[in-house]
Amino acid sequence: MAPKMTMTSRERVMAAIAGDEFDVFPAVSPTSVATIEGMRRSGASFPSAHTNGEEMAELAAVGHEEFGFDTVAPYFSVHLEAAALGAKVDWSDQTSTPQVMATAFHSLDEFAIPDNFLSRFEFQQLLRALRLLRKRFRGEVAVIGKVIGPWTLAYNLYGVENLILDTILEPVKTRALIEELAKVPLEFAKAQFEAGADIITWADHVTADLVSAKIYEEFVMPVHARVTRILQQYGPLILHVCGNVADRFPLFIKAGFKCFHMDSRNDIAEAVAMAGDRIKIVGGINNPLTLSQGTPAEVRREVEYNLACGVQMIGPECAIPTSVPTENLKTLVQTVHSHSPETVKKLQDYGRKKS
Repeated sequence: MAPKMTMTSRERVMAAIAGDEFDVFPAVSPTSVATIEGMRRSGASFPSAHTNGEEMAELAAVGHEEFGFDTVAPYFSVHLEAAALGAKVDWSDQTSTPQVMATAFHSLDEFAIPDNFLSRFEFQQLLRALRLLRKRFRGEVAVIGKVIGPWTLAYNLYGVENLILDTILEPVKTRALIEELAKVPLEFAKAQFEAGADIITWADHVTADLVSAKIYEEFVMPVHARVTRILQQYGPLILHVCGNVADRFPLFIKAGFKCFHMDSRNDIAEAVAMAGDRIKIVGGINNPLTLSQGTPAEVRREVEYNLACGVQMIGPECAIPTSVPTENLKTLVQTVHSHSPETVKKLQDYGRKKS
């Protein structure tokens, strides 16, 4: 018998983040769950849904109204701020990911944050989407905003190779750039909370595929520690970093993040043990294999494995490919919602007996 749902989606998510009691486990996606099927249903599609506030809200709403997630999130890429600040972005189409075609500057001395940058079109469209979602769901669904952290913003505005090379050649100027760029997500996050976001995803791709834990600790962690102190008075942050983060996960905790969006390339059980009660893990379900190509039964097994490991907010590991079938997303949500803390304890006890 399925456990009884007695809380609203928003109440369930916020309780899980705070470490309070909740009825059933929340299904949470801190990043995009936009699909081609969702675009057909909503009438909002890429590329325009990347930069049109009304379409952003319509497409995001499908995440709750059709798939059943306890959250809605209207930011579908990592390029909005870069486009607003001068990078040339190809917003692509329904099946492809947007990409930067030309950076905004070519040397560390060139860039300065423009005055009143939040008044620019792209920023205002996301704020509009958040206000529309807040009005639409009347506080019953958790609305997740998103900002791009200064390291990733530097990638998009200046180029990945340029930035990584300058950590060696121009370390002082590179630190100064990261400090300066941090003003953008900090102020944008505040504005998103004020526009109606309950939670902000802080996406910063300090992944082991590109940079060492030492570079993160020296160049980025001090900025992260400062913004987590400032933004905690506004609402919770979920740090999103793709890839295996085992060697820097303790640094994310030290920086003050209370939630982390976990990639399935990590050992989930090991990450939960490392997290303890210091940080909550979100996500964990494999996108390219399980959600995109797997059967509903395979989705169900992976969800239950993550629950048994101790993950309290289950969802896709990252922004999903737009080809993911609706059936798999609904199965993810239904499986999560079919478990309460009591039923998961039985799963965990059964797993311990088998081992």
